[in-house]
Amino acid sequence: MQTRASERLRTLLETGIAISSELSLDPVLERIVEAAAHLTGARYAALGVIDRTGMGLERFITTGIDVETRTTIGDEPHGRGILGVLIRDAAPLRLHDIREDPRSVGFPPGHPPMQTFLGVPILLRGVAYGNLYLTEKTDATDFTEEDEEVVSLLAAQAAVAIENARLYESATEWSRQLESLNEIGNALVTELDLSRLLDLVARRLRELIDARVVAIALPLGRDLRIEAAAGDGSAELTGATLERGQSKAGRVLDRRRSERVDSLLDDPEVHVSVTRVLGARSGLYVPLLVRDEAIGVVIAHDKLGRDVRFGDADMRLVEQFAARAAIAVDLSRRVAHDSLRRVVAGQELERKRLARELHDETGQALTSILLGLKAVEGAESAEATRRATADLRALVVATLQDVRRLAVELRPKTLDDFGLVAALERLAETFTEATGIDVDLEARLGDGRLPGEVETTLYRIVQEALTNVVKHAEARSVSILVVRRHATATAVIEDDGRGFDAAATREDGLGLLGMNERAALLGGRVTVESAESGGTTIAAEVPLT
Repeated sequence: MQTRASERLRTLLETGIAISSELSLDPVLERIVEAAAHLTGARYAALGVIDRTGMGLERFITTGIDVETRTTIGDEPHGRGILGVLIRDAAPLRLHDIREDPRSVGFPPGHPPMQTFLGVPILLRGVAYGNLYLTEKTDATDFTEEDEEVVSLLAAQAAVAIENARLYESATEWSRQLESLNEIGNALVTELDLSRLLDLVARRLRELIDARVVAIALPLGRDLRIEAAAGDGSAELTGATLERGQSKAGRVLDRRRSERVDSLLDDPEVHVSVTRVLGARSGLYVPLLVRDEAIGVVIAHDKLGRDVRFGDADMRLVEQFAARAAIAVDLSRRVAHDSLRRVVAGQELERKRLARELHDETGQALTSILLGLKAVEGAESAEATRRATADLRALVVATLQDVRRLAVELRPKTLDDFGLVAALERLAETFTEATGIDVDLEARLGDGRLPGEVETTLYRIVQEALTNVVKHAEARSVSILVVRRHATATAVIEDDGRGFDAAATREDGLGLLGMNERAALLGGRVTVESAESGGTTIAAEVPLT
C-alpha cells in the first residue's frame, strides 16, 4: 500500500513538472490523460476542454482507444449525456455502471463497452476549463474515493497548465495580430496598388480569425464589387458583384454598423443563393468607414473548426483591420483623383501650347500663303510670278516642317518603329536645326530594345529637359547619355547654360514635377543638380523589371 502511494505521488510530481514546462496545449492534454489513466489503473481515459460558450466541448483527447476504433466511432462527443452532466454541474461523479444511469444517452456503434466511470472537473478559481473522464479499471473494480482524490489533484495541476497554455496561445495570437497590423500599416505607406493592399488585408485577416473565406467589397454604381478575397473559392469571388440593395453586405454598408450572423439560413436579409454558392453557414460583416462615410465592407464566412460561429473578439479584430483598409481605399481614391487632375491639367497645358503654336506660327504661315496666292494671281510679269511662287514654296516647306515638328512632339513615329536611340537622334537633329544649340548624343543600350513604356518615359524626360534648355538655360551645347546598367536604364542630360537654385525653384515651373511623376510610375526617379554659377544636370533612372 505504501509502495502504491509513493508511486502515485511520484507520478503526480513528474506529471506536474512535465505539464508546467509545456506551453503547447495539445501535448499538455495528452500528458494529463495518460497520467490519469496510469494513476487510477483505467483502461480508457479522456479529457474534454469546454468551449468558449460553456455549453460544449472544443477538444477531446483520449487514450486507450486505437486509431481504427476511433475511426469507426466517427465524430468526437459534443458534451451530451453523462459528459454533459459534468459540464453543467462541475462536481466529481462516480458510477458503478454508466449504462444504468438515466442521464446516459448510450454509445455510438463501434464504441468499446464501458461500465465503471469516474469524472472529475478541471477547475481553477471557480472557472471550469474541462473534465477528466475515466472508465473500466483494469482490475474490474469500481473507482474509489482515493482514485477520485488523486485525479482531483491531477485536475488542479491540469487547470493551471491549461490556463498557462491558453495565456501563451493568447500572447502568441496577440503577437501575430500586432505583426499583421504593423505589416498593414507599412503597406499603407509604401504600397500604391490598391488591389495588392486589399489582398494583403484579406489574407492576413483570414489567418487571424481562422475564417474559411474573407472578402472585401467596394461600391460600384448600384452594386458592390468584390475587389479582394482569400480562402476557399477566392478566385471565383474576386471580381464578382453583389446587388447593394438586395444583399446583406449592401445593407450593412447602408447602416454603417458591424453585424455578426450565427446562422445565415435564419437571417432574412441573406439571399439563399449566396449561401448555396459559397456553402456558407455563418457570417461577419464590417463596414469600411472614413469620416462616418461607408466606402466598402469586409465579409467573412465560417470560422474553421467545429463551431463555425464568429465571436466578439473576431468582430473587434476585423473592425481594427477594416479601419486600416478604409484608410487605404480613401488614400488610393485621393491619389487617383489627384493624379487624374494632374494628367488633365497637363493635357490642357499641352493643348494650349499646341493651339498657340498652330495659331501663331502655322496659322499665320497659311494666311501668308493665301495672301501670296493672291499676289501670284495679280502679278503683272512672269518674273514677278516666279518670285512669288518661290516665296510661296519656301513658306509651304517651312509650314510643313512646323506641322511635322508638332506631330513629332505629340508622338514620334520613329520611337514606335525603330526605338529610343533612333528617336533621340531625330529629336537631337531637329532640336539643333531649330535652336542652333549643339547636341552630343551617346547611347550605350546594348543589343535589343528597352520595354516600350521605359522608352516612352525616357524619351519624354529628355524632350522636356531640352525644352527647359531652350526656355531657361541660354546654353551653347547639350550632352545626352543613355545607358543600360544591369536592371536599369538611365538618361543623363547636361547643359552648359545658366543654372538655378534647385532647392529654391518650384518643380512645376521647370516641368520637373512631370518628369518625376513619369519616372515614379515605373518605380524610377529623377535627380537634378544645378547651381546659379552655371550648368544643369538631369538624371532619370528607370528599372527594367
